[in-house]
Amino acid sequence: MNSKQRGFTLVEIAIVLVIIGLLLGGVLKGQEMITSAKVRNLADQGSAIKAAFFAFQDRYRALPGDYSAASNNINGVNGGANGGNGSGNGLVTTNPERGLFWLHLSAAGFLTGNFDGQAQGNNLNCPSTRCPTNTYGAPMLFAFGQTADGSGSNAHELRIGRSIPVDVLAELDRKIDDGIPRAGAFQLDGTINAATCRNGPAGPTSTYAIVSGNPQSDCGGVHIL
Repeated sequence: MNSKQRGFTLVEIAIVLVIIGLLLGGVLKGQEMITSAKVRNLADQGSAIKAAFFAFQDRYRALPGDYSAASNNINGVNGGANGGNGSGNGLVTTNPERGLFWLHLSAAGFLTGNFDGQAQGNNLNCPSTRCPTNTYGAPMLFAFGQTADGSGSNAHELRIGRSIPVDVLAELDRKIDDGIPRAGAFQLDGTINAATCRNGPAGPTSTYAIVSGNPQSDCGGVHIL
């Protein structure tokens, strides 16, 4: 006896392909939305800290962290390093001042958080009790230095931490500055995998290393104030 085998019709195959396409499109769109949310969070966090920094200066005529009369004029800072006071030399450059920076801002009401104000080295290994963290859970740091990848001189820098994928950092740079890793007011952090996070020499010809296959997932950025 002859047996008949029934295959899929063209209509059925087309329906399956459409469903697969919709699923893939949904996954890609979801990833895009997650990335956009990460970029927005990083941008908003940086803007809030910079606004707090300038508002503190406007009120106290001093830099947070460096304010030499903080213990007299801001409640809650006397438990920090050096009794809560900075040197007053106009620079946030010492270990005590790097820790006091976040305490001064939060105690004065310009920034949310509960920070201990203890001394902090010039590195990104700051505990969450002392420094805020970025959207990837990595510590941030404010200090006078030269970690911006294309910088040629020292400046006050807000380092937004590491663990940031290169495509997210590139989108953040395009959103808030010029999109160039080694130029502008926002730059790549030159101490965090710089060789694999960007291409090109210092200046406007450098680009973020957004490559297929295995792009760098541990980059960092710097706001130059």
